[in-house]
Amino acid sequence: MTPRRYPDRPLLGVGGIVVQEDQVLLVQRAREPQKGLWSIPGGLVKVGETLAQAVRREVEEETGLRVEPVRLVEVFERIVRDGEGRVEYHYVVIDYLCKVTGGRLRPASDVDGVVWARRGELGVYPLTEGTVAVIEKAFDLAGQS
Repeated sequence: MTPRRYPDRPLLGVGGIVVQEDQVLLVQRAREPQKGLWSIPGGLVKVGETLAQAVRREVEEETGLRVEPVRLVEVFERIVRDGEGRVEYHYVVIDYLCKVTGGRLRPASDVDGVVWARRGELGVYPLTEGTVAVIEKAFDLAGQS
């Protein structure tokens, strides 16, 4: 298994952007990288798992909500370098617009909190880099502009 820190190749991750009316589901990261920041629920894809399965699993694990991915929103890279310029983290993340199909909202062990954040109040939350742009794109794709 490739380590998350100082990997020998990029790691594949997924995110589930869940929007309802003028709100988006956010989680507060409990681990590095990005500990303490708010972001889209998601994580790494397991071997043998489809992207849709990974999105469903990760969102439910982190938030308690069951979701169904409905549309691709964005693919991006997150590369974090250490003080010496070495690649400490490298993720390729595929984000999907999702709809809630069940479950009960609650934070899981790998997040410090979950919240439905209003679109106009995203600036209240310290968000991971690039998160606002992908959330705005998801709102637009969902017809919520």
